[in-house]
Amino acid sequence: MSAQPQAVIPAQTEAQPRSSTFYVWYVVAVLMVAYVFSFIDRQIFSMVVGPLRRDLHITDTQVSYLQGLSFVVFYTFFGILIGRLVDIYSRRTIICIGMVLWSLFTTGCGMAGTYWQMLALRMGVGVGEAALSPAAYSLVTDYVPPKRLSTAIGLYGAGIYIGSGLSFLLGGLIRGYAATKGALILPLVGQIHPWQILFFVVGVPGILLAPLLYTIREPQARGGSTHPTVPIGQVFGYIFRNCKTFLLHNIGFGLLSLTAYASSAWVPEFYVRTYHWNIRNVGVIYGVLVMVLGSLGIVGAGRVADYLRVRGHANANIKVGMWIGIIWFPLNFLMLLSPSPVWATIWLAPACVLAAAPFGVAPAAIQQMMPANMRGQASAVYLFILNLVGLGLGPTAVAWGTQYLFHRDDALRYSMLVVFSTACLLGAGLLWACLRPFLGSLDCLEQHKAKLAA
Repeated sequence: MSAQPQAVIPAQTEAQPRSSTFYVWYVVAVLMVAYVFSFIDRQIFSMVVGPLRRDLHITDTQVSYLQGLSFVVFYTFFGILIGRLVDIYSRRTIICIGMVLWSLFTTGCGMAGTYWQMLALRMGVGVGEAALSPAAYSLVTDYVPPKRLSTAIGLYGAGIYIGSGLSFLLGGLIRGYAATKGALILPLVGQIHPWQILFFVVGVPGILLAPLLYTIREPQARGGSTHPTVPIGQVFGYIFRNCKTFLLHNIGFGLLSLTAYASSAWVPEFYVRTYHWNIRNVGVIYGVLVMVLGSLGIVGAGRVADYLRVRGHANANIKVGMWIGIIWFPLNFLMLLSPSPVWATIWLAPACVLAAAPFGVAPAAIQQMMPANMRGQASAVYLFILNLVGLGLGPTAVAWGTQYLFHRDDALRYSMLVVFSTACLLGAGLLWACLRPFLGSLDCLEQHKAKLAA
């Protein structure tokens, strides 16, 4: 399954047929399905915190390394390399290979017998998943008209919340079943802990569905560009000329993602430790909320940004992100300091909407400001910073607070509150500072296009 370089083909003229509207949205839907499976595999560790600590004899901090840091280090560094390949080779093949890899490594977690084996397998999941989003963003941008771009990327990004919700839902149901069972013995695998069956349930289907990527085709020309692939030095030179925008955008949205990822990692355990809920019930309720409200949040934020941009707000994606951080800040206090689980769940509902909302408008802004033949690499840089800040630090920051600042497991709500409120305020502030530089980067893009056309 080798990836072949894409030939440079002249851009389509107005007389040439465009892809049908149905097919365009079919492409987005297939990519969303891949994203669903990536997030089922990515988030499943949130539902096995208790058994991991018990059976592998580890701490909250070590669990957080499995949830985030071990995954994200390899995800981010391989993402830069794969982002370069995305701008040269077949994007559907890159995604297909990545999907097979991350599914195999997730399945392997079901056979891990030690913490270090589990850590190594999570690194492999990160390598596989690094192939998906840079290629998907590039494909979506080539297929979807600019006025619908934020909505389309939001729809693709809904896979985050469908996948996360399914992981919580399946995790809760299977954990409930596993609690009644002793050690399991599987053919060719041997003895495993009952909760490890989760990794087989979520890993194997991804391997079977990977060939679905070959039902979509590569566009004839990337972004309608007739220019060959640019040297990597030129790509990073362009990013450096827009470094203020990139840093403010990436770190600002990265801090919002820190709150979102830390939330996904610790909300189930928050209900268990604070209100003594059964993990099965937490998984079902939180899974449904994330699937429904998370999907509404990411698609809805994209629609709002598209609406504002059509009406003259060129920096609408940044503006929407800023307001997400401002509104989210007080919700953290209302949810985490609630006197009862009912009130916590009432406030968790809008928090699920806001946790999802940034993940469509943030990558849409990158696509909006970059030349067509640099989008894959720019997306990889964005994902590098976003995930290093969000997924790498978020779950671990909460674990550190619980273990080293408050020194007791039942103080989880307070460590979550400190991390969430700080990240929301700082993220909103950086995105406010990004509003004007982003407009300057759009002007830079127009100058770049004019220079190429001359």
